[in-house]
Amino acid sequence: MATVDEIKDEDERLLAEMGYKQELKRGWSAFSNFAISFTIISVLAGCFTTYGQAWNFGGPVAISWGWPLISIPILIIGFSMSEIVAKYPTAGGIYWWASRLGGPVWGWFTGWFNWVGLVGVVASVDYACATFLGALLGLYGVDVLGMNFGDDVHILSETFFLFVLILLLGITLNVVRTHSLSLVNNVSVFWHVAGVAAIILILIIVPDTHASADFVFTERINNSAFGGGSTTGFLYWFYVLPLGFLLTQYTITGFDASAHISEETHGASRSAARGVWQSIFYSAVIGWFVLLAITFAVQDPDAISKAGGGSLAIFDQSLSLGWQKAVVLISTVGQLFCGIACLTSASRMCFAFSRDRGMPGSKSISKVNSKGVPVRAVLTMAIAALIVTLPALKGDGDFPFAFFAVVSITVIGLYIAYVIPIYLRWRQGSSFIQAKAWNLGNKWRWMNPFAVVWTIIITIIFSLPFSTTGIPWNTTGADGDGQFTWVDVNYAPLTVLAVLIIVGVWWKASAHKYFTGQVRNVDIDTALEGTDPPAGSDPPEGGGAGSSAGA
Repeated sequence: MATVDEIKDEDERLLAEMGYKQELKRGWSAFSNFAISFTIISVLAGCFTTYGQAWNFGGPVAISWGWPLISIPILIIGFSMSEIVAKYPTAGGIYWWASRLGGPVWGWFTGWFNWVGLVGVVASVDYACATFLGALLGLYGVDVLGMNFGDDVHILSETFFLFVLILLLGITLNVVRTHSLSLVNNVSVFWHVAGVAAIILILIIVPDTHASADFVFTERINNSAFGGGSTTGFLYWFYVLPLGFLLTQYTITGFDASAHISEETHGASRSAARGVWQSIFYSAVIGWFVLLAITFAVQDPDAISKAGGGSLAIFDQSLSLGWQKAVVLISTVGQLFCGIACLTSASRMCFAFSRDRGMPGSKSISKVNSKGVPVRAVLTMAIAALIVTLPALKGDGDFPFAFFAVVSITVIGLYIAYVIPIYLRWRQGSSFIQAKAWNLGNKWRWMNPFAVVWTIIITIIFSLPFSTTGIPWNTTGADGDGQFTWVDVNYAPLTVLAVLIIVGVWWKASAHKYFTGQVRNVDIDTALEGTDPPAGSDPPEGGGAGSSAGA
């Protein structure tokens, strides 16, 4: 019988050691692995769609200083995750690491937080893309099938219609051959780099005037009504401004995609590890430049605030109609790429979690077609994203109450999932046997605890109310006579609590009986022979969950 050393394909050998046979088609290069995380982070998406969050909660300082400063702890989280994915390059990624490092119960909760966060990513990215697409069609004066994108009548229903179309496009492209999908992400990297460069040049050359450096780097704005709009004092610096950091924290998410695609990547142990941290680093640098260009293009700050603080308002006052079309078109296409990649990453996580019996209907969802594509997992994540976005049909005028709540849920859900395996790796200490392909050396000693503390901080911050009328005990709103209203509540902490309760009860009631953290579908000797395990054979209990990292 063959030995492990006789397996010619190193990636398949490592996957077999982790207990899985090669079901997904391994057709992604190292660059493609980097490309999907870079595309999901997408500075053409987050920087443009959540710009208003930083403008209203902090002003230019939340953008010019907040972006680079908040990028640093995110990069540290990325480094910590890179070390783990180098050791365990599997599609399940985060929940699988938690199961291996801490046991099935850790993997169970991590998997569900990751799943909820990824649903939020798909929903929020595609909905924001629909918003920009609607604005683009409005600039062109499109009026078709009873939908006039040039006015603000029925804007929420029109945006939702575009959201559904974008979701359908993502489904279509995600069920094609995986090689074609990797090509889409490679093209996306070019579009993001060239597109950002074009937008920066446009914003530098076209506007007649620009804001001063003093405005961009020192101006403070508080449109939140907290503290009466004051931009000084404790409330501004430690409540309002941190809420503005959601721009950075939300934009630079989804880099776990490099882990989820690792089973489809050549040289996965090294390529996926580099894909995680490099996507963060390059996005942080490129994103900062584009945000500075947008902020320098501000002509009338008060008008921007009255228009909601969004990037579209800045383009409207600083660019002619033709140049507006160019900038919004570049951003919208980048967001389309982002949404497609988000669904890819989410479907791979859903596939892997189902493969290990973590979801209802796992046996069906975990199937792949003849091309090695998990079609049912793609559909599952798309339908979940559609359902979670239904509340966006309701709103105040053209503002959907649900959008920023979904954004907060995304950030909290994903980063909790990110930090659990980091904490478990930190707990293992020196007993964690680092991968030779990529590791942190001794830097894990400070990076791991820093990542844990930072995640706790941002979870608290983004669970806070974003409006005075979203505080349950409030009896006087910002104008002195407004009162608490449920539509202004930040539902992120309630959603997190609901997830904890539901999956906790589920675990106690039944899941602990069948979710072992991993269901091995191949033995190493069987993988060598290229055949399935004998019919009726039972997988080892837990698949090694709870064992030391070097086992």
